[in-house]
Amino acid sequence: MQRSAAISDIHKRDSAQLMRVTLGQEKADLVVTNARLLNVYTGELLENHAVGVKGKWIAYVGDDPGHTVGPATEVIDAGNKTLIPGLIEGHTHLTYPYTIDQFLQYAMTGGMTTVITETMEPFPVAGYEGVIDFLDSLRDQPIKFFATAPFMASISRRARGISIEALQNLLNRSDVIGIGESYWQAVLQEPEQMLPALDETFRRGKSLEGHSAGARGTKLMAYIATGISSCHEPIQADEVLERLRLGIYVMIREGSIRRDLEAIATIKDAGIDLRRLILVTDGVEPGDLLEKGCIEYVVQKAIDCGFDPVAAVQMATLNVAEHFCLDDLLGGIAPGRYADMLIVPNIHTIDAQTVISNGRIIAENGHLLVSPRKHAYKSRSFETIHLPKTFEAADFAIIAPAAGDTATVRIIEMVTDLVTREHRQAIQVINAEVKMDAASDILKVAAIDRHHVPGKTYTGLIKGFGLQSGAFACSAGWDSSDIIVIGADETDMAAAVNRIKELSGGVVICENDKILAEIPMPIFGIMSTEPVESIARRLNAIKDAVSRLGVGFPDPILSLVTLTGAAIPYLRICEEGLVNLKDGQTVGLFVEEQ
Repeated sequence: MQRSAAISDIHKRDSAQLMRVTLGQEKADLVVTNARLLNVYTGELLENHAVGVKGKWIAYVGDDPGHTVGPATEVIDAGNKTLIPGLIEGHTHLTYPYTIDQFLQYAMTGGMTTVITETMEPFPVAGYEGVIDFLDSLRDQPIKFFATAPFMASISRRARGISIEALQNLLNRSDVIGIGESYWQAVLQEPEQMLPALDETFRRGKSLEGHSAGARGTKLMAYIATGISSCHEPIQADEVLERLRLGIYVMIREGSIRRDLEAIATIKDAGIDLRRLILVTDGVEPGDLLEKGCIEYVVQKAIDCGFDPVAAVQMATLNVAEHFCLDDLLGGIAPGRYADMLIVPNIHTIDAQTVISNGRIIAENGHLLVSPRKHAYKSRSFETIHLPKTFEAADFAIIAPAAGDTATVRIIEMVTDLVTREHRQAIQVINAEVKMDAASDILKVAAIDRHHVPGKTYTGLIKGFGLQSGAFACSAGWDSSDIIVIGADETDMAAAVNRIKELSGGVVICENDKILAEIPMPIFGIMSTEPVESIARRLNAIKDAVSRLGVGFPDPILSLVTLTGAAIPYLRICEEGLVNLKDGQTVGLFVEEQ
């Protein structure tokens, strides 16, 4: 696969000038000397090396930089510490819950110099224009951003897919380098709808990012045959090995959604080539960002888990760049590449003491020297909660289809904090209405469309969530344009949804018609405008409030918002009904008598 010409246009360099610096005919702007340089191309640690930089680009790498140094050259003595390439985050989601400038205040100090992010979250609630507004927030930052276009596998028919026209417009952009994670079930179940987007991306020479959780054998092969080039979903070493053998890059996840690195680390002992392994976070919550950092934490943990340090660094630099066909621009320390480098104490300790991005020192010893740009989002990006009315308890009533004291229903049963299954049970009917049974942990769950058919609501039942009273709502339902709300009381469900409308999006906990905790997320209904520290405090308050109401999941917001998702097995809910991910079919709440 070749990188498109459109990407080349934005990365033009003055090659003649770089040649003059390399030959000593012109002086470098910045020179790092006396470094132990990690050459990720050969796996060598080269002693007493130097790097000469002109503008954003590396011009010289070697052991005698004297001819590149002039009176105006800034010289950094690395003091025999280790110089490694800037770290690349190869798969993440940066539309939740903080803005880019807030994220960068912490991510840049750790050594991240390039990010590839998904854009799926704004699309179902704000469309193509919303994605463009988000992409605009990534421009002109101290580090580089690339993005993938939304594939939009969804259990909601209205939110499913992206038009070829919108996809083409995104793929024409130099900062969009592929199409985002495409859930394998959707591709195999609806090829006539899903394959055109993959085929269009493949024809453009851009990457097709995968999501093959649970796929094995021929189904996995059929999925990869579409041109899929990566997967970040394996959670065990044998799943990683199967995918590596089929020729795709495997991204090992260690972030706030899942922590798979330790379980997968045994792959290091398999005697195989690791150059198609990549380290990613898949997203970092504010608390983790403050406490642990970002991709540098993952690289350090890989080393601590026994990976060879050189291989660990390659998995967050060159391997990522090669996968996205960007290795002629970044991923290593070599002439003609971007001047993205970190000075760390040694190859075993990924503690960025100096961070250089685009030829500029942006951070030293954990302190930013260059501030990220704050983006002014368009007004329409703050106006995505379109509810036509004030909700009432009666809006969550479930009317039985036939007379009788009981009705057999399908219930979403929580198997783990994320995985669900279908549970069938005869449940009490009073005055033709199906009632929840909080004492038996059978609650109501509703999905409310806030964009395509505003206010369209589907109410079902859920078991095993643990909520004993009150209601819990969020406007960031996965893969959909839905607000998702769970409640032990319909009045509280209505109050929580109405409060989300007042906030223009967010997370709300309500009990006895009183708001216990909340966080406003007015940008697309998924992103807060507050500082990271404030968001972290609010999220902790929400977790504490939900815990006091009986929910024991480690990340209750994640457990809530994934109920609309099309990726995690297997009974989900959207504004259209319940959906069985095993076959992709929408099913009703009531089980027909045989």
